Amino acid sequence: MRKLLNVLYVTTPDAYLALDGENVLIKKDEHVAMRMPLHNLENIVYFGYPGASPGLMGACAEHNIGLCFLTPNGYFLARVTGRVKGNVLLRKKQYFISEENESVGIAASFLAAKIGNSRKVIERAIRDHSLVVDVEALRRVSDALKELMRALNNCTTVADLMGFEGSAAKLYFGVFDQLILHQHDAFFFKERSRRPPLDNLNALLSFLYTLLMHDVSSALETVGLDPYVGFLHQDRPGRPSLALDLMEELRPVFADRLALTLINRKQITGQGFHQKESGGILMDDETRKCVLKLWQARKQEEIIHPYLREKIPFGLVPYVQALLLARYLRGDLDAYPPFFWN
Repeated sequence: MRKLLNVLYVTTPDAYLALDGENVLIKKDEHVAMRMPLHNLENIVYFGYPGASPGLMGACAEHNIGLCFLTPNGYFLARVTGRVKGNVLLRKKQYFISEENESVGIAASFLAAKIGNSRKVIERAIRDHSLVVDVEALRRVSDALKELMRALNNCTTVADLMGFEGSAAKLYFGVFDQLILHQHDAFFFKERSRRPPLDNLNALLSFLYTLLMHDVSSALETVGLDPYVGFLHQDRPGRPSLALDLMEELRPVFADRLALTLINRKQITGQGFHQKESGGILMDDETRKCVLKLWQARKQEEIIHPYLREKIPFGLVPYVQALLLARYLRGDLDAYPPFFWN
């Protein structure tokens, strides 16, 4: 099993990344602020504009270390990748299936897990907080999501699946505000808003989804799949469709649950967010660092993978799912086993 290594998050303003032998240097004002061996890292996520040296980018590509550039506010800019990894026959099979009706079955698996994991988030709230949530309303939504999962079996096109996905998202986010138990004045949910997020909770969710996107894209590339050719999301120039596909089943578990935990445990507060003149909401540096720290801590927690029946760090789930998808495409598995949170 793959080992979960460290992710280096660089949030220092005006920092520049450079290479010194087998070490990454974080430099500020020509002074070395930090040095870390490359062999301890599996990803580097950089928030800022000064950039990184070509030498470091080349070393990251050579050592299969993901290097992702985000704006200081967490918006995705670019990812550095090296030579294409994996068996070319695997990618050819991926491209072939993406154009055939067989892609409907894979896409349905992604959506079934997304809806199932969304139900689990709601059911956990009923179980743990029955005295402070509207149990009847949450159970109605949970039951409706269960019926949508069953209906996926009758879908024959990706367009049909996307219609059910929209219905499921409307139901799930329609009760998401009830899952916020504390700090409701600062964190509330009316509807999903992006580019820009228009409230604190949407800003937090968008940030967590960006982190998840990086992890999923890196996992797909590691097993030799093309993150830009998907089965559920339509292919568009520059759009990592397969990464978005695989993210669907992981969003409720990785991002939504963590967002609710951060708020309900008061690990972040509304004071860490501010509104721009354009109306968009930004997260301040200290809050971003707190979220990153707890994101990494969550990834270190161990779970029993529902398909492998093995204990793995939570952060390895994207890699395991990417590996299972590759095995299915190669013909080693009869079907793709999506991740259902227990």
